[in-house]
Amino acid sequence: MKLATLKDGTRDGRLIVVKRDNSAYALATNVALTLQAALDDWDTKEPLLRALAAQLEAGAVQSRPLDQTALHAPLPRAYEWIDGSAYINHVMLVRKARNAEPPATLKTDPLVYQGGSGDFLAPTADIPLADEAWGLDFESEVCVILGDTPQGTKAADAGKHVKLLMLANDVSLRNLIPDELAKGFGFFQSKPATAFSPFAVTPDEVGPAWREGRIHLRLRSVLNGVQVGDTDAGPEMHFSFFELIQHLCKTRGYTAGTILGSGTVSNVDRARGISCLAEQRMIETIEEGKPKTPFMKPGDTIDIEMMGEDGQSVFGRISQKVVKPS
Repeated sequence: MKLATLKDGTRDGRLIVVKRDNSAYALATNVALTLQAALDDWDTKEPLLRALAAQLEAGAVQSRPLDQTALHAPLPRAYEWIDGSAYINHVMLVRKARNAEPPATLKTDPLVYQGGSGDFLAPTADIPLADEAWGLDFESEVCVILGDTPQGTKAADAGKHVKLLMLANDVSLRNLIPDELAKGFGFFQSKPATAFSPFAVTPDEVGPAWREGRIHLRLRSVLNGVQVGDTDAGPEMHFSFFELIQHLCKTRGYTAGTILGSGTVSNVDRARGISCLAEQRMIETIEEGKPKTPFMKPGDTIDIEMMGEDGQSVFGRISQKVVKPS
């Protein structure tokens, strides 16, 4: 089942169900006005939404053509946005880029940060950049949306709390990160608004590609019309989403509508390309002594997408352009 949020002039939009081929949608507001409302009562609302999705596929309910530019992020705002860094190759490369040692617990204790969640970017929204010196970078990621998840949840039980899957562009301002982290208090200004894919899907939508808390599909990143990444999101995700959830829940629980990101998808095999510019710049430094790839500037574009085994775009496409703020 594919869900999305249609822009309607309000903060939270209207919930819709989307056909598997992404061609059309049906309003779901008779079940739940918003995606958050559905998540708040998921056990009751999910079967009703699935029934509506089946009707949509069968042509048994009124539908309308889908324009992905008319969509918000699935959750235009969320109670929490928590991002991990589960791909060790990415951690190693970006730490080298800022001359920082990886933590001693790199392989045993997940890295996470809590980002701003009050105003996400729509999947086709422009990325505002006030100063090119800040070093704007895209970060292509996979995410899950949680239902109510209690404190003490273990990895073995975490799967039942994962309600939906989606993609993210976790925008970063690389040149602001070192000074912020040097304060010992985490990211803030260096992490502006995040964008999410047009569709959030139930795990069964990707079939056997969803297993052991990982999405075993390739994530494409296209920069200025050129594919720069075709990374495999599954095998090298060192900490699964289930393990990340166990880590998060050590000291507190989380409410329905919490979003958890994987961190930048990254593969050791350089033929798979990149999911962020920081990795490309570090590879250039290793091989050539200094980086030559610039960070993003106004006019640049980034597209992020994941195809299923059937060749269909699972989550729709994040398609953004960098602009100067008006």
